[in-house]
Amino acid sequence: MNIISMISEEIKCENWQTEAAIKLIDEGNTIPFIARYRKEATGSLDDEKLRNLSERLTYLRNLQARKEEIISLIDEQGKLTEELKNSILAAEKLVTVEDLYRPYKQKKKTRAEAAKKRGLEPLAEYILKQDATEPVEKEAEKYVTGKIEPASESKEDKIKAEEKEVADVAAAISGASDIIAERISDNADYRAFIRDLTNTEGKIISKAKDPEAESVYQNYYEFEEPVEKAAGHRVLALNRGEAEKFLTVTIDPPKDRITGYLEKQILINDNPYTSPIIKNAVADSYSRLIQPSIEREIRNELTEKAESGAIDVFCKNLTQLLMQPPIAGQTVLGWDPAFRTGCKLAVIDPTGKVLDTKVIYPTAPHNKIEESKKILKDLIKKYNITLISIGNGTASRESEQVVSSLLKEIPDLKVSYIITNEAGASVYSASKLATEEFPEFDVGQRSAASIARRVQDPLAELVKIEPRSIGVGQYQHDMNQKKLSEALSGVVEDAVNRVGVDLNTASAALLSYISGISQAVAKNIVSYRETNGRFKTRQELLKVSKLGAKAFEQCAGFCRINDGSEPLDATGVHPESYEAAKTLLKKMDCEIKEEEKIRAFMKGIRDKKQLADEVGCGEITLVDILKELEKPGRDPREDLPKPILRSDVLELKDLKPGMKLKGTVRNVIDFGAFIDIGVHEDGLVHISRMSDRYIKHPLEVVSVGDIVEVTVLDVDEKKGRISLTMTDTEPGRKVSDKGNKKKPENRVSPKKDYAPGTIGYILAHKK
Repeated sequence: MNIISMISEEIKCENWQTEAAIKLIDEGNTIPFIARYRKEATGSLDDEKLRNLSERLTYLRNLQARKEEIISLIDEQGKLTEELKNSILAAEKLVTVEDLYRPYKQKKKTRAEAAKKRGLEPLAEYILKQDATEPVEKEAEKYVTGKIEPASESKEDKIKAEEKEVADVAAAISGASDIIAERISDNADYRAFIRDLTNTEGKIISKAKDPEAESVYQNYYEFEEPVEKAAGHRVLALNRGEAEKFLTVTIDPPKDRITGYLEKQILINDNPYTSPIIKNAVADSYSRLIQPSIEREIRNELTEKAESGAIDVFCKNLTQLLMQPPIAGQTVLGWDPAFRTGCKLAVIDPTGKVLDTKVIYPTAPHNKIEESKKILKDLIKKYNITLISIGNGTASRESEQVVSSLLKEIPDLKVSYIITNEAGASVYSASKLATEEFPEFDVGQRSAASIARRVQDPLAELVKIEPRSIGVGQYQHDMNQKKLSEALSGVVEDAVNRVGVDLNTASAALLSYISGISQAVAKNIVSYRETNGRFKTRQELLKVSKLGAKAFEQCAGFCRINDGSEPLDATGVHPESYEAAKTLLKKMDCEIKEEEKIRAFMKGIRDKKQLADEVGCGEITLVDILKELEKPGRDPREDLPKPILRSDVLELKDLKPGMKLKGTVRNVIDFGAFIDIGVHEDGLVHISRMSDRYIKHPLEVVSVGDIVEVTVLDVDEKKGRISLTMTDTEPGRKVSDKGNKKKPENRVSPKKDYAPGTIGYILAHKK
């Protein structure tokens, strides 16, 4: 097994790129550092490919270690052949390796092992020869021991006697059959064939444990689907329904074909004495040993695939959420809505500093609307508030109505509002980090401050929350939490390093995601800053406790210092390339930020390789340096669509089929996307309503944070459900089959395409 070739083929790159990336990873370099500052070595592999490479490298190395362990274990038994060794070494999946090891694995107490202890293995061999000329019962008589008396009355001696006892001919043949059944089950080739056949022709079936019980899983009370077409969100829904004891889920294999295959492999001839025994052993082997094992493997494989798909969607959604453009330069009022306990407010200045906090009671049961409006007016005038950020939790709709009404009363102040996704705000506000940041505030005030800061700089605020607590995924609580956390942490790390951080203002939480900086070092950076004042140069980082040369190499390029003593410290140019950057500036006869001069110079370059050689760097690095010199410290989020700011409220009753609106994508799942169109409830665009062409996944069309134009298809005021479309299809008309004829599984299908409990499911089953 050539690990480098396998990975190169999987991630679609050259072997030399994979080899270089592996070398850099083994040397302790982080993925963001390799992706940004080692492009020459890897041929510009991006962070996504590098993470996939790293993940596969770990898997394949673990697989290689397991192979070596198994070869050693079989060799110790004196049963290792060259053919077996080569088969193990050639295996590309762990399941194949384990299949090959199965016959040599030390088993727990099995019926076959018990039969072997009774000395019945020769009888099994006799049956498998299939050349008997008389009834097997006659041969089996030789193995009958009758009642064996124990050596003593002790329990141990009685057990030993029972273990050697073969009561009669039937017991002898039964024991020999058990040995044959286990031998069939342990055959790696048979298992591989059965696994493949079950995957391609089997069905996943679910039934209700109690058909009369009401639950969100009623759609799966009588459900079946081909294993090979099982959608990830349905697999996770079935798993959850089974775990909550509403469903019984099984794999229905092509049993007749499988037993027919096994009989064909094992039966040499149609011997009247041995064939019936072997056929019974085949049936027993499959039903008792192979089928349950293969079913577990396939269920696990389906779950792993579904989890990987769900994690991938979560990661892509989280990336878009973290990379939402900040609304800079505004004083923001954060509003954490509530009923009984009142709405908590926090005024945040453009730098993120809390200027004031208040609690008002405009919602039920208090309904102090006029009093609340007066407090709001005073705050807006006192602090020159230009934006109100309202959390989208409980009482959000009622709060929005109060704000909208107020803004109509003070049109000259030009204040807007925005509905902000507050997922995870309560987790943050009760965390140790929030307590350290705002020791004098209660959880409501902290939450209001967080809701305000989320629009000023979404990335800086969201990194304070455990990624899986940010609600942009599906079934995140049902999957491998370690794998999910690792994947999401990688997403946050990539996003933070892509944007970079201001070394003099970044929190410890934000700094801890920078390449090469641990949580402890992040706290040390903040402590150093508090003790010694602002960082003047990146080189000062080397004075921070526990931040050595290697960590400096990894983190320096991602840390920005504005108005420092070294202008290049404000750019994404790494200190190792400062000499090349300064040489370039001399050649251009200009300073940093002189965009026109730099742009003109870039257009006039005739030979990049020659220029790169002259300044002492690679061609790719040369281009990156020029881009940074042109726009130092440029925020990649600037190019993304800005969030929609509102000044008036839109209610559910205002929506009519055919109405066209602009909205923000809040979440993307396997079967569609939820869109915020300015009413309290998000609308659903089903995958079949996203495009006139066939698409495999909604992420091909939309991402979290996208601003999209939608048309209202249907509104259910009673249930608070909104159905939207992004295609030109008129409301009430069937979606065109164009582009979807060969893939009907992506059409609207109430019985298959909606996960239970989702808006889509409820919409599809409404009366």
